[in-house]
Amino acid sequence: MNYRFHNLLGAPYRGGDAVFAGDSSVLLSAVGNRVASTDLSASSSLTLPFESSSNVTRLAVSPSGDFLLSVDDAGRALYANLGRRAVLHRIAFKSAPSAVRFSPDGNLIAVAVGKLVQIWRSPAFRKEFFPFHLLRTIPGFAAGVTAFDWSPDSSFLLASCKDLTARLLPVKKGLGGKPFLFVGHRAAVVGAFFATDKKTGRVTGAYTITKDGAIFTWNLVEGSDDSPPPSPGTPEQEAVQDGEAELDGDEPELDGGSRKRKSFGESEEPDTTPLHFTRWELQKKDFFMQSPAKLTACDYHRELDMVVVGFSNGVFGLYQMPDFVCLHLLSISREKITTAIFNSLGNWLVFGCAKLGQLLVWEWRSESYILKQQGHYFDVNCIAYSPDSQLLATGADDNKVKVWTVSSGFCFITFSEHTNAVTAVHFMANNHSLLSASLDGTIRAWDLFRYRNFKTFTTALPRQFVSLTADQSGEVICAGTLDSFEIFVWSMKTGRLLDILSGHQGPVHGLMFSPINAILASSSWDKTVRLWDVFESKGAVETFQHSHDVLTLAYRPDGRQIACSTLDGLIHFWDPFDGLLMYTIEGRRDIAGGRLMTDRRSAANTSIGKYFTTLCYSADGTYILAGGNSKYICMYDVGEQVLLRRFQITRNLSLDGVLDFLNSKKMTDAGVLFLVGSWMMCVHTLLKFCHPVLLKRSRKNISCITSMEYLWVS
Repeated sequence: MNYRFHNLLGAPYRGGDAVFAGDSSVLLSAVGNRVASTDLSASSSLTLPFESSSNVTRLAVSPSGDFLLSVDDAGRALYANLGRRAVLHRIAFKSAPSAVRFSPDGNLIAVAVGKLVQIWRSPAFRKEFFPFHLLRTIPGFAAGVTAFDWSPDSSFLLASCKDLTARLLPVKKGLGGKPFLFVGHRAAVVGAFFATDKKTGRVTGAYTITKDGAIFTWNLVEGSDDSPPPSPGTPEQEAVQDGEAELDGDEPELDGGSRKRKSFGESEEPDTTPLHFTRWELQKKDFFMQSPAKLTACDYHRELDMVVVGFSNGVFGLYQMPDFVCLHLLSISREKITTAIFNSLGNWLVFGCAKLGQLLVWEWRSESYILKQQGHYFDVNCIAYSPDSQLLATGADDNKVKVWTVSSGFCFITFSEHTNAVTAVHFMANNHSLLSASLDGTIRAWDLFRYRNFKTFTTALPRQFVSLTADQSGEVICAGTLDSFEIFVWSMKTGRLLDILSGHQGPVHGLMFSPINAILASSSWDKTVRLWDVFESKGAVETFQHSHDVLTLAYRPDGRQIACSTLDGLIHFWDPFDGLLMYTIEGRRDIAGGRLMTDRRSAANTSIGKYFTTLCYSADGTYILAGGNSKYICMYDVGEQVLLRRFQITRNLSLDGVLDFLNSKKMTDAGVLFLVGSWMMCVHTLLKFCHPVLLKRSRKNISCITSMEYLWVS
């Protein structure tokens, strides 16, 4: 019973940062409150086992690729060992950082928190009670810091800011002086980068990129005097405030742990003038000419002297600097590009679109895709495993059917012929075909070899299908409807409509053939489960009455038991041969948990969501998994009717319905604070009059459970 989280499919990227793990081909991206690791060389994807308390927005990897710092939107950070995939330390910042970056030597971490830049000592492999130590806080920014770049020697930090400036900040002790300001921008500075000489590695210039699509090229003037030049707009306050930590004695140990006096800038006299004391001049200004689109992401590669930029209209550009030669200017979508980075060698470009859940890795020299993954745009309604458990199919409200490889975690084909939400998917027994049902009134059969829709099943009058199944031989296909309350039967070979099974008085949301004979079981909101002999066309063979609406059903693998869940939170077990009720499991208290922001009652006093919408037997029929509109999945022993385990799917506080108790400070007499006067309150009021299963809730919706051994790994 030692099940644990294995992998997360369906969303390669959901916003935030995407970074490479050192010089390797492993790409790390934020997916909700977890971090996905994609090995581009091995073509495999894996989700790291630890999770944050809310959505991850910032990622930073040490230059060696050993450590990962992930920060969520509440300012809580996890410092993890990537090799061990284990969390080493935790720290909470006062607010959500807008940028996080390791220094090139890996000893320091720069964190932008609001209008401040904090310099922290990197914990590395130290075994201390609290290895995070704040070395310095740099104030003086008039607005939030957007990004920064370290100098090659880790002595200076070039920070870009929303106050239309970029600032050259001295980090190490002994450099002193005020930060130098790069001014003259007309919009917020999105990125600022150091330019170095390829032979000596010394800083020779800088680039600043603004939100309005302009790039400023700055040159470092050699031979200037040692006096600090006048910098317009420089704050008068000293860089080091009262009470902040000095760097002497708290600097990282660069000599393997020896406590020698080796303060930054004090051990030897610098042979050159510090960068913030030299004279900088603006060489030229160039424009990307993508108005009215705004520049949303950018990155710079020092060895190649190239800049990649992404815009809000889905266009990205690759430019050779300093001549500003456009190498590529292409469009990947119509949505905003939220991240754009180089890999260490500079031959791969990574683009992420948070709204589409899209992650692309593009090799610009050969103009080919290394990785092209995209999740569902809307909610996932159904999933199904292939008979050999190697493939996983998903259907969603975005009218698409996606097929995923379980071992690699990649989607290899997307079918988009449906014109309405996909409500059910089913693999055929031959493992070569896939069926999908949709609200557009069609049942489509997909060829997984040629990747095409080779057959479409329809009815004389338009119907909305919500359930789907096929017999063991693959000759008969059955689908249940939402509007006419009928079950349609087709021939797989000829595509002809063979029969229409009538008798239900509510939507048919559950269909399944018996594993041992041709008996079809159906569940409906009319409080009944019916058994049909499809081949004999005798109508309903048996009817099982319930006191509440039946939401779903499942046959035991040996075909000698049927489990069905009802709206009152019960799971009923029937003998299909004798028509007798065998067991009943009360699951209302087990599945209950979580309160929505729009709920008027507490989680303990409400009846909404306290029922199961999906059931799945284990291979031997001893256990059964049950899930619903809740953050829990319950495992029961069928014979003993007891709860064995209750798995919590997520602890992401960014999702509504995870907390059992809400913050009373956010509740007012008019309702929830952030919903007062919004259209969401009106929509929620209208949905209250719908059937409880139709009420879409913004919590973790367990649409279908089909395999115990691959949903969780023992």
